[in-house]
This record gives sequence, structure tokens and C-alpha cells, in this order.
Amino acid sequence: MKTYAGPTAPATPDAATTRPRDDTSRADQHDHHGTAAGTGEHGPLGLALILVAAFMVVLDFSIVNVALSSIQRELAVSAATVQWVVTAYAIAFGGLLILGGRAGDLYGRRRLFLAGISVFTAASLAGGLARDPILLIAARVVQGSGAAMVAPAALSLITTGFAEGPRRTRALGLYGATASVGFVAGQVLGGVLVQFLSWRSVFLVNVPVGLAAMVLAPRVLRESRLTRSGRHLDTSGALLITLAVGALVFAVSQTATTGIDSVNVLAPLGLSALAGTAFAANEHRASDPLVQPALLRNRALRDATTLMLLLGLWNGGEMLVLSVYLQQVLHVSPLEAGLSIAPQGIVGLATGLLGARLTRRLGIQRVLVVTGTAATAGFAALTQLPGADGSHLPLVAVTLVGFGTAGMAFGSMVTASAGIADRNQGLVGGVINTSRQLGAAMGAALLPTVADAVERTRRTSMAVGDRAAMLAGLLAAALATLVAMKAWYRAPRHGIT
Repeated sequence: MKTYAGPTAPATPDAATTRPRDDTSRADQHDHHGTAAGTGEHGPLGLALILVAAFMVVLDFSIVNVALSSIQRELAVSAATVQWVVTAYAIAFGGLLILGGRAGDLYGRRRLFLAGISVFTAASLAGGLARDPILLIAARVVQGSGAAMVAPAALSLITTGFAEGPRRTRALGLYGATASVGFVAGQVLGGVLVQFLSWRSVFLVNVPVGLAAMVLAPRVLRESRLTRSGRHLDTSGALLITLAVGALVFAVSQTATTGIDSVNVLAPLGLSALAGTAFAANEHRASDPLVQPALLRNRALRDATTLMLLLGLWNGGEMLVLSVYLQQVLHVSPLEAGLSIAPQGIVGLATGLLGARLTRRLGIQRVLVVTGTAATAGFAALTQLPGADGSHLPLVAVTLVGFGTAGMAFGSMVTASAGIADRNQGLVGGVINTSRQLGAAMGAALLPTVADAVERTRRTSMAVGDRAAMLAGLLAAALATLVAMKAWYRAPRHGIT
């Protein structure tokens, strides 16, 4: 049996979605550093810093997966214990994203970005120096909390720092490509670091990058936040949604190891449902709810959230299954496995760089349909993975999946942020990132489970099980394409192009 590591166009202008004037008052135009606040564009260095930070957060999912075997050996812990190195990060990150996004809107997106980088860097240093598994897992919880501040703050710094249109689309294309490349780059970089240094280096590599970001952020990023009179955090709602999402991520992460009918899955699922129900009731009662009902009625945001969930599902599951397939079926090293998947990241980066040009030619809805179709075709090719006598992955397959994943990511972010008032961009960033994180956890649990189930029931080879897992990825990509097509056909009626 295989061993898997890791969970890993403008909207219709109406009363709910029409962009208001800048939310930042004259009295609130400067923070304590004297840097102008508001919606002025970040310079090239500011955008580069945002992208590097987003890359670092995403990279941390896959780069740690490569190191789990080494961690288990050196710290002398069980497979179940070492799995918490991944699960602890996933729960903290997924559970706190919406709270992190809203906190950025209220108290300053740059401020939260800087705080998140500081927390993430300190936790990375603690993880790299940990001599005890409990301390390492605790560091991962703190690291995930820092990531939950950075991810929505980074996205909302782009959507409030670049006016809606080609420049924002170009920036979001780069952001989407960065996230897609990060998943793949972690496999390569993790293999290099573990093979030539040690597992500790996968944590310590974040430290110099984080320190540089802490120095640069106050100088190159503009602050933006609500007026002082508009700052009120729905504490009850924040606690309930954090509990609901965190419990759901934990439940999903346990399905692959304990089975879907185990108490480790059913109990947190029940807790998530109760907390989610209480959150919905709280939002109806609250005078200033965490998630305004008008946002929930935004059809474009709902479509984008669904697309990100499905994208996370196929991307998180595919990376994990292919990594194991390459090492246990084709018998290559972790580094060679990462290099085999690398073309997917390279194509994803190129897609992000060309995203604005594709959008100008096709319109954002057509981009979503085209890239969803490409991902579906790529997974169709991956359902024909070669057996043990094969020599490599089909290059056309990973290329198509890379194009589809990156295009779907930036297209969903453009769709989600379009027409949303600046005061809610951080919250939208939290929702979008939460959706992708939930999808990744689901995919990392579902696709390996499919592969193992096929191998056991049919008593067949690993390659056959992995082909079945790729079929599950194909279904997710095909469903995303259908959602995109529905939005496209609906677009003329609502003025979406």
C-alpha cells in the first residue's frame, strides 16, 4: 500500500456590489510610519514583495511534505504523529483565513501583512530548531496562523492597490501564477534541501526571506483600511466561522487515515455543522456582521468561490498522488519526482504572465471556460498513466493541467474581486483563500483514498489506482468547466464579459 503525506468579468453593478468611493477618510490617510494610505498603486517592488510572500506561504504546503520521512526518522515518532506536522498547519491556516481577511479590512491590510510575515518567520525559525515533536507541531500551528494573516492581506493589497481593469488583472494573473507555481516548486526545492542539507532547512529557508519582507513592507507597500468610525469586528461571528472551518479541515484531513465513518471524522463534522449554523444565525442578528448578506447574494463571488474549491481539490490531490506515483511506481528520487512535475509550474507561471493579454482577447469568462477545458483534457491524459515499465509522465498532460490551474486561479480572483467595495476586499480574499484551502484538503484526502480503494478492491497495481485518482481529478475539472460555462452563458444578461 502506498504512503501519502499531507492534506496539502465584472459583477452586475447593484446595491450590493457597486464600487463606492475610497473607504479611507482624510483623517486616516497616514499611519504611524507616515506612509500614505488609500488605494494608490503599489510600485513594482511592492507587487514583487506581495508575490514573494504569497509564494512562501503556498510553498510551505508541499515543501514540508517532502521532509516528513526525514522528520519521522530523526525525531523517532510514529507516522500518525508526524502527520500532525501537516495537519496542524492546515487547520490553523484554513480556520483563520476569513478572520484574517476581515481584520485586514478593519485594522490595515499592510499592518496585517507585516504582522503575518513576522509570525510566520518566527514560527519557521522555531520549527527549524525544534528538537521535540510537540514543539515542532506547536510551531506549525503558529506558522499556519501567520499564513492566515498573510494570504488574504496579500490578495487584498493587490485588489485595493490596483484599480479594477487591466492593471489589476495583470497583477492578479501574477498572483495566481505564483500560487500555482508554489505547489510545484515545493516538491523540487524540498527534494533539494532534504537531499543535500536536512529537513530543518525546509523551515529555515523562510527566515531570511521573511526578515527581508519585514524590512521592505513598510517602505514599499501602501496602507489601506476603513475609517476609524467603521472599525468593528464581529467577534462572535469570527470565533464561530473559525471553529466551523477549522473543524471541517480537520475532519477532511482524517478521512484518508481513519475512514469516513470514524469518530475522528464524524465528531468534527458535527461540530463544524453546529458552528456553521450558529454563525449563520449570528450574522442575521449582528448589527455589523462579519460577512454581509449582500456579499452572499453576489453571484460572481459565489461562482468564483465554487471554482476555487474545485481547483484546490484537483490541484492538492494531483500533486500528492503524482509525487507518490513517481517515487513508488516509476521508482525515481524525490528530487527527480519534483523535476518531473516542474513543467506544470513553468506553464502555470507563463499563463499568469499572459493572463491580462488572454483576458483582453477572450474576456474573463471565456478564459475560465478555456482553462477549465484544458485542465479537464490534461486529467483525461493522466488517466492513462504508464505502469512500472513507463519512463516519465506524459508532458502534454502536466502542461495542460498547469495551464488550466493557473488560468482558473487568476480568473476566479478577478471575478471575485470585481465590483466589490474596497472595504470588503480583505474579507473576499479570506473567503477565496479558504475555499481553495478546503478544496486542497479535500483533494489530498479524496484522490489517494480513491487510488487505495481501487487497488484493494481490484487487487491490482498501484498505477491502476493512480489512474482512478486522476479520473476523480478529471471530474472536478469538468465540473469547474461547467460552472464557468454557466457563468459565461449568463454573462450577457448581466453585463459580464
